Amino acid sequence: MARYVFRLPDIGEGVTQAELVAWHVAEGERLVEDQLMAEVMTDKATVEMTAPIAGVVLALHGAPGEKIAVGAALVELEVEAAPAETPPRPPAPAAAAHSPSPPAAGGGVLASPATRHRAREHGVDLRTVPGTGPGGRITAADLDAVLARATPEPGMREVRIVGLRRQIAVHMQESKRNIPHFTYVEEVDMTALEALRATLNAGRATDKPKLTLLPFLMRALVSALPRFPQLNARYDGEAGVLRVFEPVHIGVATQTPAGLLVPVVRHAERLDIWGAAGEVARLAEAARAGRATREELTGSTITLSSLGALGGLAATPIINAPEVAVIAPNKLAQRPVVRGGQIVIRTMMNLSASFDHRVIDGFEAASFIQLLREILEHPEALAA
Repeated sequence: MARYVFRLPDIGEGVTQAELVAWHVAEGERLVEDQLMAEVMTDKATVEMTAPIAGVVLALHGAPGEKIAVGAALVELEVEAAPAETPPRPPAPAAAAHSPSPPAAGGGVLASPATRHRAREHGVDLRTVPGTGPGGRITAADLDAVLARATPEPGMREVRIVGLRRQIAVHMQESKRNIPHFTYVEEVDMTALEALRATLNAGRATDKPKLTLLPFLMRALVSALPRFPQLNARYDGEAGVLRVFEPVHIGVATQTPAGLLVPVVRHAERLDIWGAAGEVARLAEAARAGRATREELTGSTITLSSLGALGGLAATPIINAPEVAVIAPNKLAQRPVVRGGQIVIRTMMNLSASFDHRVIDGFEAASFIQLLREILEHPEALAA
């Protein structure tokens, strides 16, 4: 018998590490060739790791949610013969993981069998436990200290943030940390647009999708952006370069069972109101069913984020970096407003938007929103 180490292979896109999403095998389990062992994720693409050879699982390295470096040991198997290990691609030095305990021979950590057994029972990865024994050996007291810190309070449970939810968290955190957000809110009289929407829906053909507010907002963006092309852009902060786009690729934030995804309506400038509605519906269905491709989830140049009836009065939306603007319509509501010196009831909506203040000044952001308001309040051209 021989030991075979399966290392995380180079899964493309120039990444040096991937997040371990889930294990599908356990220590001691006998595997057949091509059996699913684990799932790892890079960006928003999940990749399945399968067994290249039959054998018995000796050790699993890493817990769901951990980052694994390309070339690092992932699964150790006991096999009949001794084939070559999976060829690693050594990660860049900055991506190398630090292990609190010195590795023992064979890539493990120094600990007694009893300590290892207790660690497995409690779901503790011994590689995260600082060893105070000789040569960095993990003692029973070391493990006890970790378990004591991990004991939850009564009525509390811990939920590990992994997979897509973690990717969203990291992306939002980096966007908020790196981008000086400037948020602007304006109210829009949507009475005429809502009347137009009702008329179009009432007379639509059976093969036409039902019109929601989003297609009108998309058409309004397409109309306004030629006057403010610097908003249909992505900013590379490290290079100090603003990349301005003629095509309008609108990201539409969509809530799914897996979390918030942003499918992209490409070349929105080529779509009429019905084409925009159909593409939004198609992409939303694909995203919620988990069928959206990587190409359908990347490449946006500006984002629309709408919660519909849950939109509230105002919001401070986070920019979908590296874009420079995000538009967030709030809920529609009947409000008393003054028109011609008289109080009348109108269908009103607040429009919230955030901008990257590094490249977008307050004046141009406000001017853009005012133009967008003007287009939405006189919507006749949007349905053309």
